[in-house]
Amino acid sequence: MKTDILIVGSGCSGLYAVLNLPEELDIMLITKSDFESSDSFLAQGGMCTLKDPSDYDSFFEDTLKAGHYENDQKSVEIMIKSSPDVVKDLVKYGVSFTRDENGDFVYTREGAHAHHRILFHEDITGKEITSHLLNAVKKLKNVRMYEYTTLLDILCDGSKCCGGIIRWPDGREEQVEADYVILATGGIGGTYKHSTNFKHLTGDGVEIARRHNIELKNLDYVQIHPTTLYSDNKEERSFLISESVRGEGARLYDKNMNRFVDELLPRDLLTQEIYKQMEKDGTDFVWEDLRTIPRDELISHFPNIIEHCSQAGYDVFHECIPIVPAQHYFMGGIKVNHNSKTSMDHLYAVGETACNGVHGKNRLASNSLLESLVFAKRAAKEIAGERR
Repeated sequence: MKTDILIVGSGCSGLYAVLNLPEELDIMLITKSDFESSDSFLAQGGMCTLKDPSDYDSFFEDTLKAGHYENDQKSVEIMIKSSPDVVKDLVKYGVSFTRDENGDFVYTREGAHAHHRILFHEDITGKEITSHLLNAVKKLKNVRMYEYTTLLDILCDGSKCCGGIIRWPDGREEQVEADYVILATGGIGGTYKHSTNFKHLTGDGVEIARRHNIELKNLDYVQIHPTTLYSDNKEERSFLISESVRGEGARLYDKNMNRFVDELLPRDLLTQEIYKQMEKDGTDFVWEDLRTIPRDELISHFPNIIEHCSQAGYDVFHECIPIVPAQHYFMGGIKVNHNSKTSMDHLYAVGETACNGVHGKNRLASNSLLESLVFAKRAAKEIAGERR
């Protein structure tokens, strides 16, 4: 098979890259599972944006502080300054962020944010964004899309990537020649016992890059999300209790129902405090209290969390829920520059599988969707420019 661009992954970064490539190009998009089984669909809290120029310095500092000042500062600058254009694009594609009675955006806040700067749609922001991008891509006549199709390896001509070896759903293997390859293969959560990620996300892009001596970066920078619903079923994906819940006032309690921590600490620091408390109490979880949030706000902002907890046997309006930390996000990955290019010519990486240094050692809440979209667009624009 031949194509101009081979894109591997159907999360928001892969889809947004498609939408920013010229429509005269032949594009082939494959994904390891079905189109909707990407972590982009699971993102609950929201997407950060520069809502006003006066918030730039604070947004920048919050991102660096959460990342322990190991961030690539140019990447952070690009991400923040590009955010208003990304929001305009998403609205154009039909994404419905929450607005007030005047039609203005409503912003929420999460841990380690000094201000409210996060756009959201209930507690399913990732699904709202990614589903609209997916629908837009499906309408394009220049894109061939294949589910349950796995990238096994890339094809190389010297130092240049020239395609990939794929496995079809029936087990057949085939070579695909491509002028450019974009890896959007997601994170590594499937390799963990407890993770909020889909089980099929096993770091395939990173492993392929390693085999070809493509530069990698910060492979030990793995974020643990402090609050997932505790379950005795160790085989199921951990259900995330969004950081927005704590941003809106939820509290964390020890076994005696005493508050023991500042709930808006950065994720890594809060996780450490929760583990300390679990060890001190001799428990497998701590308690989270959503009753501190006004009932109307709880219903309008977090309906999916309420429903999931109800199915698990918890009434969040009348009782606390048990929570435990779980693997959540990979800050390291395939090393890329500010246009998402890897150390191999004609090979790009975007989304969670890539590392442009924007997150540093610890990702600031709700920067993942934004970062994925900003740098996917930059990859597409650079490829389009090279092909002119």
